Amino acid sequence: MTMVINGTSGATFPDSTTQTTAFSTASPFSITGNSTAGASIRLPEDTDNGSNYAAIKAPDSLTSDVTCTLPSTTSTLGYLNLPAVGTKTGSYSLATADVGKYVQVSTGGSITIPDATFAEGDVVVIANNTTGNITITCTITTAYIGGTDTDKATVTLATRGVANVLFLSGTVCIITGNVS
Repeated sequence: MTMVINGTSGATFPDSTTQTTAFSTASPFSITGNSTAGASIRLPEDTDNGSNYAAIKAPDSLTSDVTCTLPSTTSTLGYLNLPAVGTKTGSYSLATADVGKYVQVSTGGSITIPDATFAEGDVVVIANNTTGNITITCTITTAYIGGTDTDKATVTLATRGVANVLFLSGTVCIITGNVS
C-alpha cells in the first residue's frame, strides 16, 4: 500500500480517499509494528530501475527509546565520510567528542591517549600530516600496538601516517596503522 503524506493537507491513500486531519510537527508521526515485528519504513528505488527498496526498521524489542539524528548537512554516511575533529598544532589529549572522527596533527602537534575516558568499542583515527614522525603518548593504563603483546607508554606515528585507536575498555586500547 502506498500512502502520500502532505504536512498541511493530510494523507492520500491509494483509493484516492484523504484523511483531512493535517499532520503536525507538534507531535511525532508514528508507524505501528505488530506482535511479531518492529515497524519499518520502506523507501523504494526509482521504478524505472526495479522494485527494490531501502528500509529503516525498528528492532523487534527495545529496552528504551532510540533516536537517530541525521546530520544537518548533506554527506555520505559511513566510512566514506569520516568527520574531522580539526588540525592540532599543539599538544592535544583525545576526548570522547573525538569518537568516530579523525584528528589531524600538523607541525608541532602531539597526541595523548588519556586513561579512563573512553568506552568499549570507541574508535578514534589519528592522521599525521607532517614531514616527520610524531609521538603519541599513552597515559591510558594499557596500550598495545596491533599484533603485539607489549604495553606501550609512547607510540611513534610515521610521516603522513594514520593510526586507528580501538578502545577495548576505558583502560585498554589497541593502536593499528603506521605506528611503531
